[in-house]
Amino acid sequence: MAGRDMIVAAREICKSYGTRAVLRGVSLSCLKGEIAGLIGPNGAGKTTLFRILLGLVSRDSGQLVVHSQSAKPLGGIIEKPALYNYLSAYDNLRVFSRIQGLDFGRKAYEGLMERVGLAPGRKDPVRNYSMGMKQRLGLAVALLNSPECVILDEPFSGLDPIGIRSLQDRIRTLAREQDMAILLSSHNLAELGGLCDTLSVINHGEIVRHGPASEVFGKAVGGYLLYGTGLQHSRLLKALGAEVGSTAAMLTLNGREISDVLRELSAEQGVNVTACIPQTNLYALFEKEIP
Repeated sequence: MAGRDMIVAAREICKSYGTRAVLRGVSLSCLKGEIAGLIGPNGAGKTTLFRILLGLVSRDSGQLVVHSQSAKPLGGIIEKPALYNYLSAYDNLRVFSRIQGLDFGRKAYEGLMERVGLAPGRKDPVRNYSMGMKQRLGLAVALLNSPECVILDEPFSGLDPIGIRSLQDRIRTLAREQDMAILLSSHNLAELGGLCDTLSVINHGEIVRHGPASEVFGKAVGGYLLYGTGLQHSRLLKALGAEVGSTAAMLTLNGREISDVLRELSAEQGVNVTACIPQTNLYALFEKEIP
């Protein structure tokens, strides 16, 4: 994408608390219509970086660049949504809109609720909402005043698989259909897999890997779990040193492409592979990549 499509960028951001360096020259950017993921273990610096991007915490050094004509370029949720549990969804959004100086009426409320997939007719307190519904309402708060980029810190925390899938769909819609830049973090690979366009891996306050999400995940794959029938009779799996059972096999590749292995397996008589699941090596993922 062209440089004009970049909405927000952090360049060589450093932040320390006393003698503890939390961020060490971190650079990160997000483009219009892009879903950019930031993954790392707890304590890696994800939340601190997002707080700096949103202006909640000052940086020690580095540069923040925002290309936006919006009155509110960036919106976000840091950790759990800060909602008033004794108020309804409508009253919550009215409170937050007043803080931002917005004239917020019923029509705007209904449109915003539709964008995040919540029913506008509910009048009961937010304390009755599920965690997934609260996350969506928090997203609605972040979308007030039409930011061009939304920053979401661990948005899937506490959600069940259905809630995760539902929120992922909403995030895709915002990026693909509304051309919004989305920057989100997680410590869970499964939450970002298949969702992000680009992925940055942070560990000990440094970006250790960055690139297209498929490439970053691919470099950290330690093997493949195969399911199927006839696997125990496969000469190829035996030759490759796979751990083989009656219906599953664990395969570690040494220089072979998985596509080639699957093609050869399909040619073996009596062997049928029904699923191939990459097994990510977290140690490899979080290690600093050597140029």
